[in-house]
Amino acid sequence: MLKKIRKFFGPKKLAEGNKIVINCEKLETRVALLEQGSLEEYTVERVNDENIVGSIFKGVVRNIEPGLNAMFVDIGLEKNAFLHFWDAIPEALDSQHEEIHRQGKGDKNQDGQNNQGGGKRRRRKKKKPKIQSKDIPKLYPVGSEVIVQVTKGPIGTKGPRITTNISMPGRYMVLMPRNDQLGISRKIGDPKERTRLRKIMAEKLTVPAGMGVILRTVSQGQKVRYFVRDLAILVEEWRKVEEKAANGKAPVCVFREPDLIERTVRDFLTDDIQEVLCDDQDAVARMKELIAIISRRSMKKISYYQNPVPIFDKLGIQRQIDDAFFRQVWLPSGGYLVIDETEALIAIDVNTGRAKTQDKMILQTNLEAAEAVARQLRLRNIGGLIVVDFIDMRGRKDQNAVYRAMRDHLRSDKAKTQVLHLSQLGLMEMTRQRLHESLNITVNEPCHFCQGRGVVKTAESMSVELQRQISTVLAKSGDTIHELLLIVHPDVMERLRTEDGDLFVELERRYNARLTFRSDATFYREQVVIADPKTKREIKV
Repeated sequence: MLKKIRKFFGPKKLAEGNKIVINCEKLETRVALLEQGSLEEYTVERVNDENIVGSIFKGVVRNIEPGLNAMFVDIGLEKNAFLHFWDAIPEALDSQHEEIHRQGKGDKNQDGQNNQGGGKRRRRKKKKPKIQSKDIPKLYPVGSEVIVQVTKGPIGTKGPRITTNISMPGRYMVLMPRNDQLGISRKIGDPKERTRLRKIMAEKLTVPAGMGVILRTVSQGQKVRYFVRDLAILVEEWRKVEEKAANGKAPVCVFREPDLIERTVRDFLTDDIQEVLCDDQDAVARMKELIAIISRRSMKKISYYQNPVPIFDKLGIQRQIDDAFFRQVWLPSGGYLVIDETEALIAIDVNTGRAKTQDKMILQTNLEAAEAVARQLRLRNIGGLIVVDFIDMRGRKDQNAVYRAMRDHLRSDKAKTQVLHLSQLGLMEMTRQRLHESLNITVNEPCHFCQGRGVVKTAESMSVELQRQISTVLAKSGDTIHELLLIVHPDVMERLRTEDGDLFVELERRYNARLTFRSDATFYREQVVIADPKTKREIKV
């Protein structure tokens, strides 16, 4: 009976299916991806934020640094973009994609005619010499114009990072207009489906010569006509980019990455999403218009949320967000994670907490930690070098199980990741593609009181420091200063009044001075003002 009452009066929970929830406000838009009611991904975009990752620019090479194997390109931003020589070399498909060889039917020449039997003829042709890093300064001398794409936004004091390997993501595929390779995502595991997609790629897709395509994971099970339509849209989009680049004077932006609403429709609204809820009627209409071009039946998934209670509160998302961004994250078994984000790396410590310490429980806690770490990386948008300190495990079998669990949980991460086996010290090193500032840096700023340390000095420590400062001021002044006014935080004042009063009386006797104390509730604990009681002028130590 009690359960029924709680179910009736309690908050609504999203216990089934995968859903996208969008909250549109005046200053920011928030998108949450829920899987079986659990918050798995969370993205925030603010009105004043300029997301340039994925945008394409026509820039000008300003200077070349051979020692860094890099050049700096002016793309019209405050800081020149960084182009490493390796990012200017035509790249091969990475390990996440399977390369598909072209056949004559699907390959058009420059005149738009099919190359029947072209595969054999191409094999007879001499291969073009591969471009190496040493060739880049000759290809792109100072003052030359170059079309580049931003792969990493400006972070801190660093400018954006760019590449000449352009890629334009669509609904089911990614177009590479300057790379003639064809590929399929290895995340598609069904052998029969992979065979079907290979046949489509090799025989039924008419990819223009000199261009390449990679089928995304969401292409699994889709019909050929969707691929044909997606390819036509992307090719037309690239033609517009070329036209704008030809007519525009560098530096100029020739393609702007879509905003969060459009990216959500493109990247997240897949077949495994049962519902999309949004609290803004204009955004709902816009999403339906965008999705209609690709899949009309998906329009039914998009609904307008009408309720005076904020959507994130009504569906229990805000509570999950608040819980997820604590420094300490609890695990089901009673263990917990401690996540510390530094400039150089992310340190994640796994602790047993309330969990028992038997070998089976240690393994269980570490397996839960692997799942939680993968989720937290996505939620917080953490990138760079990450070190996870798991609880020590004796058996190599258990260590391998944790490694496999981490690797499996990272498969759904859209950012590129690389994971190494646990070291002898029980540490797992990994990297995650860092495209933007982490959510922590985006939403928060360093505390003005503790300067980002996360701790403040105790009242006792402040009493010790205050005694040193008074001694310094009085000793340096000689006989010119005989009175001091000291303004401190109430916690420090209480310490001076109760436990350390005699020490300050002794200071007065030693220097033949008079000390007047005053507390100020607006001060933070480490804030101290030493002033002349007559003129109120602050005395610097």
